[in-house]
Amino acid sequence: MPYQPLHEILKELALKEMRNASIFEGYSPGLPPDDYGLVEMYCNDDNCDCRRVMFSVLSEKRNAFVAVIAYGWEDANFYRKWLKRDDPETIRELQGPVLNKMSPQSDLAPALLDMIRELVLKDTLYIARLKRHYQLFKEKVDPKHFRPSGAAKQPLSAKPPSKKRHRPRSTGD
Repeated sequence: MPYQPLHEILKELALKEMRNASIFEGYSPGLPPDDYGLVEMYCNDDNCDCRRVMFSVLSEKRNAFVAVIAYGWEDANFYRKWLKRDDPETIRELQGPVLNKMSPQSDLAPALLDMIRELVLKDTLYIARLKRHYQLFKEKVDPKHFRPSGAAKQPLSAKPPSKKRHRPRSTGD
């Protein structure tokens, strides 16, 4: 599953709605004071509906990415069906939040994972925003399989309903 930053597909939306966390002195024993930006990345694989986001966490002071955290918002049953097998460890990693094993992680990564778990992902409005971003991203990168959320629910191969022409009724003059 290749992941692509949201800002590469929906730049204005990503810049407007990017989540940041400001950590002040004494707030967290594992995190130095800094501003951390959560750069959202979504899967751009054709016909993949994994319902996950990867956060590339950007440290302003270090001017570098310091962690990559994966998060899937669906329940274990969804990922069991999506994966087509019952592997509890893999399902747990799909759900997250977890440090992405395939990405480089800094010394701050474990503390950032805790921060995201305890602060960011407890915000139900933010979770709804992630789901909306996912849908909009998928509509752009895979329009064959993802229709706009307001579109009618019909198969992509279905023809639109025919338009019947109505003749004006005679008034009997």
